[in-house]
Amino acid sequence: MTEMMRRISAGLEQAFAARGFAEPSVEDLRDAAGVSLRTLYKYTPSRADMVLAALENRHQRYLSHVFDRLPENPDEATEAVLARVGTWMATETSHGCLFHAAVAADPNSAPLRALLERHKAEVASRAAAATGLGAAETELLVIIEGLTQAWPLRGDAAIEAAKRLAQALRAALG
Repeated sequence: MTEMMRRISAGLEQAFAARGFAEPSVEDLRDAAGVSLRTLYKYTPSRADMVLAALENRHQRYLSHVFDRLPENPDEATEAVLARVGTWMATETSHGCLFHAAVAADPNSAPLRALLERHKAEVASRAAAATGLGAAETELLVIIEGLTQAWPLRGDAAIEAAKRLAQALRAALG
């Protein structure tokens, strides 16, 4: 990805995260990206391309935030992953998952559904690898998704509940 595309994608991500997928006008998106309309359309020829670029940027940022430089100890890594998901919710999005919101806004978009599936699969895979719970990808994804949905209502209590569930999962798997 070129530096220009990174800049555009980052601006689009922030605009969609702040205002949803329907509200921002093309001019708003151009301003958020910090480029001319011509440049915006050169790199993202349609609104659908703009949404995909924004979500791809978000995907990379989320993975980096949650999974970079984790402790090597699986128990500590588990705690860190869930705490970082909570931090993400507190600092990046208090309304739930932007990927799910995008699919809800355009439920017939195959590219959006594919990106959602890829994002969630990578989150589950990385969580399983980092926590040493390789046989529990789906269970870990359910815990992380539950945390993402519960955080707007329960905040830090949701993080602590997710940590308890992960501990119980580890104990159940022996």
